[in-house]
Amino acid sequence: MEPGAVDQELVAAALDVARRYARGDNHTVAAAGRSADGRIVTALNAYHFTGGPCAELVLIGAAAGQGAYELTTVVAVGDRERGVVPPCGRCRQVLLDYFPDLGVIVGRGAELRTVPVRELLPAAYVWADHQVD
Repeated sequence: MEPGAVDQELVAAALDVARRYARGDNHTVAAAGRSADGRIVTALNAYHFTGGPCAELVLIGAAAGQGAYELTTVVAVGDRERGVVPPCGRCRQVLLDYFPDLGVIVGRGAELRTVPVRELLPAAYVWADHQVD
């Protein structure tokens, strides 16, 4: 896929999950990720007043639970046809730490594009740079 190109199948998978399974205030954002071997993994956020995890964080665990430890691209979409939702600051940091070469789909409508996660968090602290081997 060329730089900036959008994985439309991934966006469609996230939209499908949001349309089918997002309910009430507890599950309002769906995420989809493409694994290095081409599989698509999906997830929903788990809102809770104590700070439940965003859809992107649930996606990381769901992917690992399916043996997909390397994600190449992710996207999140809101329920009620809100479209693509950019990752929050915490998710940007975690996505960068887990997958430093990840592409993240952002934008609206015809303006969707895939950007490197590093561009979403300039001058970022990189957790892996400070780990002991």
